[in-house]
Amino acid sequence: MVIVFFCNTYYIMVLAWGFYYLIKSFSSTLPWSTCENEWNTPNCLEIFHHQDCKNTTMANTTVGSGNLTCADLSDARSPIIEFWENKVLNISSGLDEPGQINWELMLCLMAVWVLVYFCVWKGVKSTGKIVYFTATFPYVVLIILLVRGVTLPGAYDGIMYYIKPNWSKLEEAQVWIDAGTQIFFSYAIGLGALTALGSYNRFNNDCYKDAFVLALINSGTSFFAGFVVFSILGFMAAEQGVDISQVAESGPGLAFIAYPKAVSLMPVAPLWAALFFFMLLLLGLDSQFVGVEGFVTGILDLLPGKYFHRYKREIAVAICCLLCFIIDLSMVTQGGMYVFQLFDYYSASGMTLLWQSFWECIVVAWVYGFWQKHFA
Repeated sequence: MVIVFFCNTYYIMVLAWGFYYLIKSFSSTLPWSTCENEWNTPNCLEIFHHQDCKNTTMANTTVGSGNLTCADLSDARSPIIEFWENKVLNISSGLDEPGQINWELMLCLMAVWVLVYFCVWKGVKSTGKIVYFTATFPYVVLIILLVRGVTLPGAYDGIMYYIKPNWSKLEEAQVWIDAGTQIFFSYAIGLGALTALGSYNRFNNDCYKDAFVLALINSGTSFFAGFVVFSILGFMAAEQGVDISQVAESGPGLAFIAYPKAVSLMPVAPLWAALFFFMLLLLGLDSQFVGVEGFVTGILDLLPGKYFHRYKREIAVAICCLLCFIIDLSMVTQGGMYVFQLFDYYSASGMTLLWQSFWECIVVAWVYGFWQKHFA
């Protein structure tokens, strides 16, 4: 319950950032595609081809759209990175400098929490109806983005980079840890949220079938989405004349740096940006629904029947959302990214989930199972 609460608190920041980018996508020119904004620095460079600087005799040649030379290229900064760090995060130098609250981001955060509240407050029946849209529409967007992605130059190289394994990586322990972390987090193993939702099923419900279907759809969607992402990354690598490994990002960097930069290179860029961030928002809302619903269900199950109140559920959801929002205010400051990373590392990291799930197995098999066998 503690881990679910922490995950609910920090994960919604991804939705707030996505909502912010979605709003900014509705403009004729994407704000992160140019170096002509107030948050840009003199080292901002929109785009250039790396092969232009391979010749050492061109060290003093101006490259790209800026006034930088090949010799100054190490100091160049992409407009999308400057938009992310200087505008969205307005990031400070460290955790000890929280700085001011970003009011635009705070309003986005508030809007997302209000949306989550009104989707969850009536229980799983109303949430289930909403999820019919939020869970299926992203597939439509993924198909549209895939069709667009495979038609771009360099898409084939990106897809081959995605499906061709590097077997030497299997020798690294960190790869296995990352894989286990992804599966545990993606399937919500050990968090209890799916168990809480499963408590609403009929007694004779086929839980084995549900588990298999969940695993197949979850992993199948991730595999399919990889083709969408790497077709776009292949295009971006071809545009910049670099290897795909140099443009591939993970975590927030993929959603808010690599992909926005790629769509800024496409024709009708605002359309593709709006589609991507709308899909990201819907996917994130699904995960947030499950987390909040699982946490509230666990809290209400702890309350005895004598505390029954007509609006007990609505009040519990409101308190949960309000408390998380107050904590989230620390993440919309200039030092908010550092707070976000603390939550991400300590509440949802691989070792936290793996350690907790290990003890859950011990309790179920050797404590609960032993008790049932000898004393039930």
